Amino acid sequence: MELNPIMPADGADDSNDLLAERFATIVIYWLPIAVLVASGFFAVGNAGRTVIWAFALITMGVGCLVNALRCGRVHCYATGPFFLLMAAVAVLYGFGIAPLGARGWNTIALVTLIGGIALYYFPELLFGRYGQKLKL
Repeated sequence: MELNPIMPADGADDSNDLLAERFATIVIYWLPIAVLVASGFFAVGNAGRTVIWAFALITMGVGCLVNALRCGRVHCYATGPFFLLMAAVAVLYGFGIAPLGARGWNTIALVTLIGGIALYYFPELLFGRYGQKLKL
């Protein structure tokens, strides 16, 4: 039974991998990361920071989920939901619902950085880039 009709049965398809396309990688991942970092150097206010962080994290999360469906990139199955969860945390903190303290944005940034890096590398170390090590 083929799980994804776009992806070959062996799970390896880098031709549909957004990370193989330089422009898509820049727009979907590196630009949002740059905007997140830049927002820390400017006085954008809490409402502005909430919008910026939510938009950037949603962009990356949706990009990852689309990439997971397009090519089956293993880490995208983890990073997509993670970035969407962090976007929700940013919105909840921005609206004063999540009690993360005075340095809540720093906490969100640190969790996003560490979680993003860990979820990028570890799943592919365990299962391969496109699930080659995963036997279903």
